Amino acid sequence: MDSSMIADRRRLRRKIGFWRVVAVLLLVLLGFTAYRLIVGDVATSRAHVAHVTISGLITDDDELLERLKRIEKNDSVKAVIISISSPGGTTYGGERIFKAIRAIAAKKPVVSDVRTLAASAGYMIATAGDMIIAGDNSITGSIGVIFQYPQIRPLLDKIGVSLEEIKSSPLKAEPSPFHPASEEAKAMINNMIIDSYGWFVDLVAERRKLPHEEAQKLADGSIFTGRQALQAKLIDQIGGDDEIRAYLETRKVSKSLPEVDWNKRSSTPFLLAESVSQILTLLGYDDLVAARGLAGILPPKLLLDGLLSVWQVGHDQ
Repeated sequence: MDSSMIADRRRLRRKIGFWRVVAVLLLVLLGFTAYRLIVGDVATSRAHVAHVTISGLITDDDELLERLKRIEKNDSVKAVIISISSPGGTTYGGERIFKAIRAIAAKKPVVSDVRTLAASAGYMIATAGDMIIAGDNSITGSIGVIFQYPQIRPLLDKIGVSLEEIKSSPLKAEPSPFHPASEEAKAMINNMIIDSYGWFVDLVAERRKLPHEEAQKLADGSIFTGRQALQAKLIDQIGGDDEIRAYLETRKVSKSLPEVDWNKRSSTPFLLAESVSQILTLLGYDDLVAARGLAGILPPKLLLDGLLSVWQVGHDQ
C-alpha cells in the first residue's frame, strides 16, 4: 500500500471520528433537551407560583410577551411574581409588558418584586402588579419620557463631508443628525414627549391611587430608594421573598405551593437550538452562530427605536 493511500485512510478515519463525536454530542443534547422539556412540563402542569425575571433594557420583546400569555392561560399557575431589575427602555415596550401583566392580574394575583433597580419603564411594569415590594435600598421612580438623537454635523465638517437633502415638507425626517433641529421640529418632538409623559403620569396616578397633582409632582424624573418610595406611596411594602409569600397567602395562595421559574432558558422550546450553538462554538465553528452586526458592537441604547423611558447615571432626564 503506497503512502498516498495510507494518508487518505488516515484522513477518512479522522473525518469519521469527528462526525461520530458530533453525533454523540447531538444525541446527548437531544436527551438533555427532552429531559428539560419533560421536567419543565411536569413542573408547570401542577399547581404552582410562577416566577418571571425582567432584567436589562426593556424592549418590545415578543418572546417575553408570549411567555406571559402562556402564564395567563395556564390554570396551574395560581399566582405570579415578577422580579424586575431594569433601568427602563422603550416606552412602547414597557406599555406592552404592562398590559400583558395586567391581563394576568385579572385572573390571578401578581406581585411586583423590585430588586436593585426598577426605574422609568421598569417602574411602569412594576405598577402592573397588585402589590409592589422593594428592598430598603432598591432604586425606583424616574417617571418620565426622553427622546435623544445624535448630532454628527461637527464631525462631518472636520472631515470635509457635506450632506444635501431634498424633502417633501420641513418636518419630514426630523430631527436629523446632520443639522440642528428647527424650532418647529423641536415643538413637534416636545408635543410627542408631553403626550407620552401624560399617559405615563395618568397610569401612575391610577395604579397607585394617587391624586393626579401628587403623581405629577413625583414624575419630575427623580429616583427614590425603597424607603423613600414607600413614603411617597410608589410601592406598598419593604421586604423580600417572605413578605411576597405572606401577601400571596392573604390572596388564598398557600405558602406550600412551589415556585417555578418561567424564565427564558427553562421555558422556551428553543433550548436545543441554543445548546447546539454552544457546542458549535466549542468545536470552533463560532462564525456560524456569532452575531456579526451592529448589535454586537454598539451599546444597546443606541439601537432602541422610539421614545425612551430609561434612567441612566450621569445624564439629565
